[in-house]
Amino acid sequence: MGKGYPPSAVTASWKSYFRGVACVKCGTVHSADVPRNLSPCCDSILFAKYDLANISSGVKKDIFAQRAKGMWKFHELLPLASPEHMVSLGEGGTPLIPLPKMARKLGFKEILLKEEGGNPTGTFKARGASVGISMIKQLGIRKLTLPTSGNAGTAWAAYSARAGIDLHLAIPCDTSPETQKEFQLYGANMDLVEGTIFEAEEVSARASRENGRFDVTHFKEPYRVEGKKTIAFEVAQQCQWHLPDVVVYPTGGGIGPVGFWKGVSELLELGWVDHPVRVIIVQASGCAPLVKAFQEGKTQSEYWKGADTIAKGLCTPKTHSDFLILQVLRETGGVAIAVSDGEILEMLWELGKLEGIFGCPEGMASLAALPNLLKEGAIRPEEQVLLVNTGTGLKYHKYL
Repeated sequence: MGKGYPPSAVTASWKSYFRGVACVKCGTVHSADVPRNLSPCCDSILFAKYDLANISSGVKKDIFAQRAKGMWKFHELLPLASPEHMVSLGEGGTPLIPLPKMARKLGFKEILLKEEGGNPTGTFKARGASVGISMIKQLGIRKLTLPTSGNAGTAWAAYSARAGIDLHLAIPCDTSPETQKEFQLYGANMDLVEGTIFEAEEVSARASRENGRFDVTHFKEPYRVEGKKTIAFEVAQQCQWHLPDVVVYPTGGGIGPVGFWKGVSELLELGWVDHPVRVIIVQASGCAPLVKAFQEGKTQSEYWKGADTIAKGLCTPKTHSDFLILQVLRETGGVAIAVSDGEILEMLWELGKLEGIFGCPEGMASLAALPNLLKEGAIRPEEQVLLVNTGTGLKYHKYL
């Protein structure tokens, strides 16, 4: 195993501090030795829990700089019991890029961009797929079902192929032919669904009930978020363990911002960073259920009718995690904001011309939100701002 990926420097030091999965509503911890979707106590989201006290006393944060790059170097804070079940294609270890010209143009002191386009399959979805499929392999699950409108399906199809796992995808009919070709390339089975990702979730749930497939819909399995939280770990290390003041995160299903918040929360409890990060989410004006719920002071969102945006990763009319995302915003002092497709495309072109980066529409939604966030006082000019470009723009030529 030491001759391939992951590097032997990671696997040789492997030790698990994973202790089970906890219900986010009541806190009850359940064993993780059987497959679980939602918590048996509250039918709610499950989060992986770790023995952070023993990590704090037994692991020094400086060790990560000595390990080869990639998200699995943080294995003490990931749920896999041993490296033998790891399914990896080299995900993580992406650059943190300053945007000085864009910062000057928009009136900020410093903007940092976590550039996720270099991940396997071209997006940050690879992180969640790697951890999720690794845990599925460890648990002995052989058949999966997933609703997807694009990049998540591509990542899960690639990692399922790598692990030899049978994957069924329920996809909206308007999923691009190019994306469907990617699914087919990795050997996934597909069902085309009339409607949005919301209707696709119903098809996936039926495949789980009738065909015994394990449902890996976002937040219906506990481990995808664990891959996404490694972005927070990498940013902390790249910033010498001093986190930015605010992260502006494009949000559809919500695993990205929730994962970042979970990662920061664990770093704070370990004492490895000295302050929390304010979380701001951005949605497309054509599908902004969380923005509407936040502005109305609600704890849950309503289904968004007629959802439509060029940023397909943001086209989620209703998410299982709405209550948790809204909680994160209020807990960290963040806000929710929507931007138009026109604003997204304008910033996509502007970033390319100013900084030489080809962003994806989802990532550019966050950049497009900055002028209004500054105007409204949600971000101060002197604050260090973190953006996440969730994937490569090379997948989106048809919008240019």
